[in-house]
Amino acid sequence: MYIIHFKQFPVTVLTAITLLSSSLFGAGEIKDGKVSAYLRGAFQDASSVQSTLKSANFEVLSTTPVGSGLTTITFTCPTLKSLGNKTQKGFATTLRVLVNKKDNQISITNPLYFEKAFLQKDFDEAKTNKVLNKINTSFPSLQDSKDHMKAKKLSGYHFMFGMPYYEDMDTVAKGSHDQLLQKINAYNGGKNIAFTLPLSKDRTLIGFNLSDATAKFVQKIGTKNAALLPYPILVEDGSAKILAPKYYIALSYPQLKMSQFMKISDIPGKIEKECESAFK
Repeated sequence: MYIIHFKQFPVTVLTAITLLSSSLFGAGEIKDGKVSAYLRGAFQDASSVQSTLKSANFEVLSTTPVGSGLTTITFTCPTLKSLGNKTQKGFATTLRVLVNKKDNQISITNPLYFEKAFLQKDFDEAKTNKVLNKINTSFPSLQDSKDHMKAKKLSGYHFMFGMPYYEDMDTVAKGSHDQLLQKINAYNGGKNIAFTLPLSKDRTLIGFNLSDATAKFVQKIGTKNAALLPYPILVEDGSAKILAPKYYIALSYPQLKMSQFMKISDIPGKIEKECESAFK
């Protein structure tokens, strides 16, 4: 006869419950009220990542070097484009994969994190979860990054008192939609444009390559989160706007300390000036 040792039984039950509960959550999901900014995975080269995204019916917009050993692959899908095709919400229409040779990994921007931050009151958790599930299915064994934030804080996030919120965007140029697109396409022979994503007749999201000197700020505060580059520019309603750098950098680096921020104190201004120059 098999005898159950009751002193061991609670441990067995606890182990089973732990394994079951962990299996209920995929990478990137809200856990204990917190959500990770990135989904980390084993290293794959850019070609393999592109192939996987395309096989999952994602649209690859660009593959862009953003530093030594760092490449950002920007992608979208009909769900993302539909969710973000609203006034001042165009930044929510893309996600990124950072192919990171330096840290030997890939990092995917978590849609639950960035969509909640960018869509604000228009955030649709059910639709966003479908995108997240497709990413997890396409890239098995992804893990949550240590970079995370309380989910309820994302829609009203700012780094600290006196720092900009999502809606505090910087207008870098004004003019008709066509005029603005013509100017940025002509700037530097179009070499600074990583991608162009038309969303509607008068709404376009652009990925803008910053100068090498400015883009090096990721080396100072962490290459693992360098997927924030190329810098997004939204052209709509007679103006070109960017997310305030002090907002976008802090959102992309949720573990950033003030001492680190001070090391790149000149970068927000440089980003604004470079984006403004592209429309002159």
